[in-house]
Amino acid sequence: MIALGIDPGTALLGFGVVEAGDDPRMVDYGAIATAAGGSMPNRLNELFEGVTSLLERYRPDVLAVEQLFFARNVTTAIAVGQARGVVLLAAARNGVPVVEYSPSEVKHAVVGYGKADKSQMQEMVRIILGLDHVPHPDDAADALAVALCYCQRSSFEERTAVESS
Repeated sequence: MIALGIDPGTALLGFGVVEAGDDPRMVDYGAIATAAGGSMPNRLNELFEGVTSLLERYRPDVLAVEQLFFARNVTTAIAVGQARGVVLLAAARNGVPVVEYSPSEVKHAVVGYGKADKSQMQEMVRIILGLDHVPHPDDAADALAVALCYCQRSSFEERTAVESS
């Protein structure tokens, strides 16, 4: 099973592709960057085309995306919400199911603690996937964490479904 994790943003959208299993395996990661001076419609189109390309290249079984969370900056939240909308549209157009996780769910699944900091998350992504270094940019590491959250949660749900049968 292939999971495509997405950390949405309009300037930089992180992605991580993970093959689920007893030992999850990193397939690819990176970020889709948009031109800082570009109009929002053009930037969203770039993101849509980039995510569509990822969906076509990796043919994931699921797309996992972080739910929108913001504390203070409403402008940033709106932009991230627009990027999330583009991601959800690309998945729907390609027939890929979407799962969404809160930031604390991702942290809990990957680190075991829902209030872990960014460096703890990145180090656990590195360890779980057996990487030599923490993935960069941060958005890609976060996207891998979202994909790993799906892998951890889906394994648990599959095991508990079998045990309760």
